[in-house]
Amino acid sequence: MFTPRNQRTFLRSVINGNVWLSRSELSERIDPSALTPRQITYEILESEDAVGRAQLEELKTAANNKEGDLVILLLGGRGAQALHKILGQMAKSGEADDLLGRLHVFTQDALAPMRMDNGLSFVRDFERLLGESFFQKVKSFTPMQTDTADLEGALELYLEKLDALGGIDIFFIGLGPEAGAASHLAYIKPGSGATANDLAGVIPISSSILEHHVNKFKVGGSTISDVDEAECRAATHILTLGPAAILKSRRIVQSVVDASTAPAKRESYRRLLEEEIQVDSEARSTQLDENPGLWLRLHQNVRSLILPDVLPSGN
Repeated sequence: MFTPRNQRTFLRSVINGNVWLSRSELSERIDPSALTPRQITYEILESEDAVGRAQLEELKTAANNKEGDLVILLLGGRGAQALHKILGQMAKSGEADDLLGRLHVFTQDALAPMRMDNGLSFVRDFERLLGESFFQKVKSFTPMQTDTADLEGALELYLEKLDALGGIDIFFIGLGPEAGAASHLAYIKPGSGATANDLAGVIPISSSILEHHVNKFKVGGSTISDVDEAECRAATHILTLGPAAILKSRRIVQSVVDASTAPAKRESYRRLLEEEIQVDSEARSTQLDENPGLWLRLHQNVRSLILPDVLPSGN
C-alpha cells in the first residue's frame, strides 16, 4: 500500500497566478544551464496505427530492459489513441497480461475542477479507448484528481506516489501549438513561469485552451453531452506535470499525428527542430519559458514519431 513520506516536502512558488511545486532537497535540484542541448531526430511513419505500434514496442523494450514494474505516463488527445486501442484489444485477448500486470499507469494533465466521470476528462477518454479489461489488469492507475477542494494537496499526493514507485520510465508526450510557432508540453504554457525544478503545477485556464481541448475530443470521436461540455467550459485551472518531471523521466516518446486538424503544429514542430538553445543561463530560462516545447531538447533520451504531413513543405 502506498504511504506518502511527507506531504510537506514541496516548495510552492506562484508566478502570475501559476502555482508550481518543486522539491526542496538539493540532491534533486536541476541546473538547466548544465544540460547539453540535443537535436531532435524524428522518425516519419506512414499512419497513426504505425505510430501506435512503435509506442507499443517502446513498452516492450522497456519491459525487457528492466526487472519489476514500469511507470508510464499516458498521453491524452490524438497522439496515443492508436496505442490505446491496440492495448485495449490486447487486454481483452489476454496476450499481454504479463506486460500489463507490470504497469503503473499515470495521467499527465487534467482540467479542474471537474467530475472525474465527465466525458471531456482524459480519464473517460482513456477508459473509452483502453477498455475495462486494461484497467483490471494493470498494476495501478493513478489519475490526477479533479473533483477535490484541495487540488494542490491531491497533486502532492500524486507526486509522492510517482516518487515512491521510482519515477517515470516512459513519458508519452505530444506537442501543442502556441502563438508565434511556440509550443506547450503537457500543459506547460508559454509565460507560465515553469522552471527546470518544477515537478507539477496548477495553472489558470484560458478560453483558447478550453476550445482546443473540446475540439480535439470531438475530432477524436468522444461522445460528449451538453452537461459535460458546459462543466468543462466552466473549469478554471489545469493540473499539469512540469519540466522537472519531463527531465527526470528515463525515456521520452513524443508523437505528433494530428497536423491535418491542428495545422499550427507544423510550424511549432519546425521551431522545435531548428531553434538554437541559448548558452547563457538567464537567456536560456527566458527562452524555455517562452517556448516550453524546447524542454525536450534538454533531455538525453527522446524518440519523436511523426506523420508525413507534420513537416512543412520543403523539409
